[in-house]
Amino acid sequence: MAWDPAQYGLFEAARARPGHDLIAALPPCKPATVVDLGCGPGKLTMALASRWSGAEVAGIDSSPAMLGRAALLDARVAWELGDIRHWRPKAPVDLLFSNAALQWVEGHAALFPRLFDAVAPGGVMAVQMPRNFASPSHTLLRRVAAEGPWAAVLEGRLREAPVHDPAQYYDWLSPAAAHVNVWETEYLHVLDGPDPVLEWTRATAMLPVLETLTGAELADFTERYRAALASAYPRRPDGRTLFPFRRLFIVATRA
Repeated sequence: MAWDPAQYGLFEAARARPGHDLIAALPPCKPATVVDLGCGPGKLTMALASRWSGAEVAGIDSSPAMLGRAALLDARVAWELGDIRHWRPKAPVDLLFSNAALQWVEGHAALFPRLFDAVAPGGVMAVQMPRNFASPSHTLLRRVAAEGPWAAVLEGRLREAPVHDPAQYYDWLSPAAAHVNVWETEYLHVLDGPDPVLEWTRATAMLPVLETLTGAELADFTERYRAALASAYPRRPDGRTLFPFRRLFIVATRA
């Protein structure tokens, strides 16, 4: 998809917090190789590189625009254009990290064991994914898509539940793991500005719509979605908007 680094950078602190929480939850380790799958603009990759300054660190993303932004940060990191669906390391890695990326990849029943196989014995796989797909931000998006004149062209473009129940990931990873830790956290993001939930979803969940519709049709869709979001997420008396957002965390150590 055509990612927009500037749009994604809105609410940067709120978007980055789960990634930093994932880093903080890593077990004690001294990885020689670190890979950040779906590194985006590279800020979290740099946090990993700073924590383990002697490690060989790679940031991999499918968006040239995101990698262009990341490449401005530090040449010590190997920034690589790549698709997670086809990624294979040359050798097993000590820390495989992925923040808010794997929810875009289909087939988790095969994907997660395959990625875990790329982790060296005693190494760690750490993943964070949104699991907010039953919340109004996503249900209203699918409803507007299904009820408007664009329903046919948008059919199948917006997935209902790309992330599974937490226990399912335990079952997929535990056969090859020494330890699997899975948990969920619901963040209550406090957002500023007009229509902030719309601006948030423009950078992520709404991308398939932005790539499919144009002109007056896109403007009509956006206005219907904006009005629905304004009702579901009303502005508080202080002018801010509260946006609850659930996320799934997985930290697995390979046997």
